[in-house]
Amino acid sequence: MGDKEKTKSTSQSKLAESAIQYFRKKGYKAEREPTLEGYSGISREFDLIVQRGRLEQGVWIKDWKRTIGVNIVINLDKASDDVGLKNPIIIGEKFSDHAKSYANRRKITLLTKRQISMSQR
Repeated sequence: MGDKEKTKSTSQSKLAESAIQYFRKKGYKAEREPTLEGYSGISREFDLIVQRGRLEQGVWIKDWKRTIGVNIVINLDKASDDVGLKNPIIIGEKFSDHAKSYANRRKITLLTKRQISMSQR
């Protein structure tokens, strides 16, 4: 693993830790990096699965320096549907307008890194 990959995975895991703290503060249980078998037979990977009451949600964490587009939101939506999870969550820097409108229609939560770090204070 090169220095760039190490830095990337370190910042990804720091963001994952912050996200776990964020969800626990809000009363969720969080499980790290689960892989679930989809109805399609494809294994679907999530960064976290969070659960509060009966609601289980898949979470993808995209620690990128760029805007997250609608294609990523659609992919998470399909992966969540395939494993029977509702209302998935994506954590990232910022989201395109198309990503926001798709997420709004499909009840997908978009959280920014800033929202998560603000709750840590």
